[in-house]
Amino acid sequence: MKILFLRHGETKGNREKRYVGRRSDEGLTDEARERFLTAAAGRMEEIYVQCREVSKIITSPMVRCVETADLLFPQAKWKGVPRISREALTECDFGRFEYKNYMELNGDPEYQRFLDSGGTDGFPGGEQVLDFKRRCADAVGELIREDMKTLPENREGGCLVFVVHGGVIMAAMEAFARPARGYFSWQVKNGAGYLCKVQENREEPFGFELTDVAEISVL
Repeated sequence: MKILFLRHGETKGNREKRYVGRRSDEGLTDEARERFLTAAAGRMEEIYVQCREVSKIITSPMVRCVETADLLFPQAKWKGVPRISREALTECDFGRFEYKNYMELNGDPEYQRFLDSGGTDGFPGGEQVLDFKRRCADAVGELIREDMKTLPENREGGCLVFVVHGGVIMAAMEAFARPARGYFSWQVKNGAGYLCKVQENREEPFGFELTDVAEISVL
């Protein structure tokens, strides 16, 4: 069984280097949609082959993720493949930093404290980083474990697709990828992600680990 993690396409806020979290439900830019419909088309054919049979397409409920999934895995081509949305897979709540960028936050004492912490402090008025990572990892872990139990015949050939946010991917990879790496080392650009193999490991909390990790980009 394989897992494909893909980050959603670029939004206006992404382009402007803003903290685009769960309070900013914006869609993709026109350019991002066009790129997915053209340049992504050929690359996705290669990814389809690597993924083989897709068992589920899972997204955050936010527009940018749903829209990306619909462009890369169109309903007409993937008839019968369940599409699942999970609230727990939304991006972090950036609180008072939401939809602001470095230039707008420069000189803010709370922002400076956040930078000094190496990005590990919580967001004022928003979510604690550890809480965010835990909810994402738990949601991903439960979905993978559920698929392992209900579709045992697809463990070798099937693929579970996650079209989510960059922070969600980082949290999941930090929790499950082996060999282990730190959270920030798993950052990916819009339209990129990871293809992994699910390896059963009963010593792990969810009964699996992710191995054979390959970086993926559809652009």
